[in-house]
Amino acid sequence: MGLLGKVDLLGRASSVKVARAYVRSVLCRAGRRDLDDVETLVSEVFTNAVRHSESGRRPGGLVTLRVYDDGETVRVEVSDEGSSTGIPTAPERVGLCSEGGRGLWMVRELSSSWGWGRHAKGHTVWFEVRP
Repeated sequence: MGLLGKVDLLGRASSVKVARAYVRSVLCRAGRRDLDDVETLVSEVFTNAVRHSESGRRPGGLVTLRVYDDGETVRVEVSDEGSSTGIPTAPERVGLCSEGGRGLWMVRELSSSWGWGRHAKGHTVWFEVRP
């Protein structure tokens, strides 16, 4: 897969909108048009990075976004500064009245594949979509 773009954004809720716009812009320049699912998933994964990692807890924390495309599949990676609290999991089912817990469930349902990994500087959650 070819890297289309990489950007570091502040680990703030206000950066979620910037992350969505960045991914849409990069993919549109690559000729992609059907991007609603990708944008939704970027919002969910980036929001989780801000809420649940040191990237969102410490002043100046960063979340890194990478966008790849091989002509068939779009891959997005969201890397944060990690957390000592648990690992990302997607619930099997989500209740209609649930207040939270839908983010990774949506990632699982809307992507063709997804996963996460630890690295020296934190965690990366990735997903792939075949628009």
